[in-house]
Order: sequence, then structure tokens, then C-alpha cells
Amino acid sequence: QVQLAESGGGLVQAGGSLRLSCAASGRTFSTYVMGWFRQAPGKEREFVAAISWNSGYTPYADSVKGRFTISRDNAKNTANLQMNNLKPEDTAVYYCATSGRAFLVSEFKTLSAYAYWGQGTQVTVSS
Repeated sequence: QVQLAESGGGLVQAGGSLRLSCAASGRTFSTYVMGWFRQAPGKEREFVAAISWNSGYTPYADSVKGRFTISRDNAKNTANLQMNNLKPEDTAVYYCATSGRAFLVSEFKTLSAYAYWGQGTQVTVSS
């Protein structure tokens, strides 16, 4: 079993920055893919970014490329999402998730491939 806890959300003006963190506990964190997803009111949960176990592969959603950066620290069992130049359309609840198993490259962006989820943290970007 893996437990995930997000932190770092809040209210920020457009153009500002936030850094989200995800702390993992339980099973071996360092061998699994970590992903960030978000869900805006009335919309489906969508992929934001993911990172392979060795940080060698980091896909992003087109909407956040060049603005968001995902990273991880396996020694600390944490994954982070640095969000710069935030826009009102980035407003959502952000969730971290992990796989609990090895992934195919095609699965990194697939919500259903992630077995463990945090409770989410609210990010609100005002215009």
C-alpha cells in the first residue's frame, strides 16, 4: 500500500508561481512512476505531468509545457510540481498519483493506470 499527501496549493494571481509537493509513504517509492493530474469544476480529471523512476522521462500536457516542471527526490520520497506563469485556466484540484507497478511508456498519461492517489490540493489562479 502507498499513501500520498499533496501540499503547496493556494491562491495566486495570474503570472505567479506555486510549487506543489507530494509526499509518499508505504511501499518502495523510488521504483514507480509519479504523476500529477488536475480536475477543474465540472470537468474530468486530466493529465498534467509524469516522471519515471529515474527522472529520465517526463511527459507533460501540451497546456503546461514550458510553464510546469516535474521533479522527484527518491531519497526523500517526494515528487514536486513547479508551476510558473500560472493562468486562470490552471485553476483546479491537483492530485498526485503513483503506479505501484512498472509502466509502459504509453501509460504515463493514462489516468486508469495509476493505482494510488492523494487527496488533492486546491490551486486557484485569479485574473
